[in-house]
Amino acid sequence: MLGSGAMSSKLEMLRSTLAGYGRVVVAFSGGVDSAFLLKVAADTLGERCHAVTAVSQTMARSEVTDAIALARELGLGDRHHVIESHELDVPGFEDNPTHRCALCKTELMDVAHPIAADLAAAIALGTNLDDLGDVRPGIAAARDRGAKMPMVEAQLTKQEIRDLSRELGLRTWDKPQLACLSSRFPYGTKITPDRLRRVDEFEDGLRELGFRQVRVRFHDTIARLEIDGDELPRIINVREQVVALGKRLGFAYIALDLGGFRSGSLNEVLPAEALVQLSRRPPS
Repeated sequence: MLGSGAMSSKLEMLRSTLAGYGRVVVAFSGGVDSAFLLKVAADTLGERCHAVTAVSQTMARSEVTDAIALARELGLGDRHHVIESHELDVPGFEDNPTHRCALCKTELMDVAHPIAADLAAAIALGTNLDDLGDVRPGIAAARDRGAKMPMVEAQLTKQEIRDLSRELGLRTWDKPQLACLSSRFPYGTKITPDRLRRVDEFEDGLRELGFRQVRVRFHDTIARLEIDGDELPRIINVREQVVALGKRLGFAYIALDLGGFRSGSLNEVLPAEALVQLSRRPPS
């Protein structure tokens, strides 16, 4: 990990970058990255900082509630715009193609644009330096539509964002990763409102049982559970409750992935050429 001096320099670079925008609308999901970006932007720009949270069926219900509460804690007030997003209505999205994230980011930019245009503001995303090394076609799609990525410009990594969040007193500093619910479905598996609801409720139930970092991957009749390696032994103690929850939500089989939680695990089964294609610009 870089020393505090290097991180402080990056934080100052982030503030300088945000100040250079003049006005900004932060795409705010309530996660670690966007919460940190919103905090710094609000401190730097004051009333010239707004936030937009795009709410859809692909966003976990608990995250909607938490994002609204967190924006209030950060003093955004009526500068936090909660709007509806309709990814499932985007042609092709429900078929879950490999460039699904590009379709999602395009929808986000489309719904955020009128707010940013009215304010003459830049739209800023919470993308960080480590995200560039992952398979994320949404990044190219957002850039194509003018999104700013100030934390990439400041060369901030995921761990540095967590460390700085802690220093700034953000309660999100150790928040588990929680991606869009669409990421629970293998490419080509149709995404429907009912399936999204079932996955969301299953993950909520696991968190109520005390598990922090979880994913419920949807495989038709099978729910494949990814849990942090440190928590794997404990799930045996609540096995009957977990199975009952999965059965109630319509899964015939509940499987535990011994590989544990890992972000983007559904990319592991893609052929190498598909991964190369995904790292490039998405289909237009």
